[in-house]
Amino acid sequence: MVNIIRVVWAVLMSVYGYFFIKDYRQVSAAGELEDVSVGKAGFIGFLTNFLDTLGIGSFAPTVALNKFMKMGVRDKELPGLLNVADTLPVMVEAVIFTTVIEVEPITLISMLAAAALGSYLGAGVIAKMDELKVQKVMGLALLITAIVMVFKQLGLIQGGGDAIGLTGIRLVIGVVGNFILGALMSAGIGLYAPCMALVYFLGMSPQVAFPIMMGSCATLMPVGSVKFIKEGAYPRKAALIIALSGAVGVYIAATFVSNLPMNILTWLVIAVIFYTSASMLMAANKASKSVETK
Repeated sequence: MVNIIRVVWAVLMSVYGYFFIKDYRQVSAAGELEDVSVGKAGFIGFLTNFLDTLGIGSFAPTVALNKFMKMGVRDKELPGLLNVADTLPVMVEAVIFTTVIEVEPITLISMLAAAALGSYLGAGVIAKMDELKVQKVMGLALLITAIVMVFKQLGLIQGGGDAIGLTGIRLVIGVVGNFILGALMSAGIGLYAPCMALVYFLGMSPQVAFPIMMGSCATLMPVGSVKFIKEGAYPRKAALIIALSGAVGVYIAATFVSNLPMNILTWLVIAVIFYTSASMLMAANKASKSVETK
C-alpha cells in the first residue's frame, strides 16, 4: 500500500519537474537568470535541509541565512523560493523515511490524506482565524507537550509508546489531528513539531513522526510550488541550487536520524518541540506589541 503513495508522489514530482525545467530553460535562454552566489545558495540549501530532516524545519533558517549571508534573493521572492526549492529535498526525505522506518500502511495513508485534505479544505477557515491566537495556543500546547515528554524521559510519569500504527479511536484522532495540522500548514504554521507531539500522545514511536510529517509535506508542496512557478514568483537559479544541495543534505541527515538510538532521538524530538514552541510564542508576543503600539 505504501507503493501507492510513492506512485502519487512520482506523478506530483513529474508535474512539478516539467513546469520547473520548462520555466528555467526559458528564463535561462533569455539571459534573465538572477545574480545569485552559487556557493552561498549551495551552503544554505545543504544546511537548512539537513536541519529540516532533523525536524527543525528549513523555511525560517533559509530566510535568516538569506539576509545574514546576503545571498541576494529579494524578500518578495522568498515564499516562492521556499516552496519551489524545498520540494525536491522534502520528497527525498519522504521516500527515505517511508523506506527505512516502518509505519502501519493504513495509519500512514490515512494521516497523509488527512493533511492533504486539511490543506485544501481547511485553509480558508484557518486563514480567517486570529493568527496571534493560533500561535499562542499552538505555542503553549507544544510547550506543555515538551515538558510532559521530559518528565516521561526522566521516569517521573508514564507516557508515549513504541507503536508503529493506530487503530480505533486513536486512528480517528490521528486523522482529525493531521487534517487540522494540514490546514494550519497552509496558513503558515509549521507541521513538524505539532505532528511530533500528536504522534507522541497517540502512543506511537517518536521515529514514526518522521515518515508521517515528511510524507505530509511531500504530498502538499509540489502542487503549491507549481503555482509559484507558473506565476514566475521565485528566483530560478537559487531554487535549483538549493534543491540539489538540499537533497544531499537530506540524505546525510536521514542516515544520521535513522541510526540514532531511540532515547537520543526522543531527546532530539523534545528539543525541536521546545524550539518551535519558543519561536511561536516569541513571534506572537512580538506581533502583540506591534499591534499595541499602532
